[in-house]
Amino acid sequence: MQAHEIMNSHVYKVKEVDTVRSVIERFIKYRISGLPIVNDRNEIVAYISDGDIMRYIGKHKDIIVDTIYFVNVVQGDDEEYEERAKKILDLNVLSIAKKKVIKVSWNEEMENVAAILGGKQIKKLPVERNGVLVGIISRGDVIRHSFHAIL
Repeated sequence: MQAHEIMNSHVYKVKEVDTVRSVIERFIKYRISGLPIVNDRNEIVAYISDGDIMRYIGKHKDIIVDTIYFVNVVQGDDEEYEERAKKILDLNVLSIAKKKVIKVSWNEEMENVAAILGGKQIKKLPVERNGVLVGIISRGDVIRHSFHAIL
């Protein structure tokens, strides 16, 4: 089985000129947690997730995890949480998005797709054909299609 056989071809996405506000609006409206960012030719140029937003609105100082797994944030950032949350809204989406996008070709074999999603610990994987975004595959898509016939 190949990626194009199970991918969702209806992909929510944003343009490289959009703001983080438009990303958050889509996250809320479509109940999603990540979006590919494309240029005018529909080529994938970056990817933004809810984690990227969380990292920005959280404290900007070093985070220390001690041996019993409590997280201690080093103090020193005087900017308030609400101020950071408001400031992010009008930023260009590319200012906080990941530019090195993990993606697959439309004819990638399913076991490779599963290995990438599991190994890289990502939730969704953009699918491209001839350099253009054509779909997206989630972990759930892989599970549903892999085990549907045998359950």
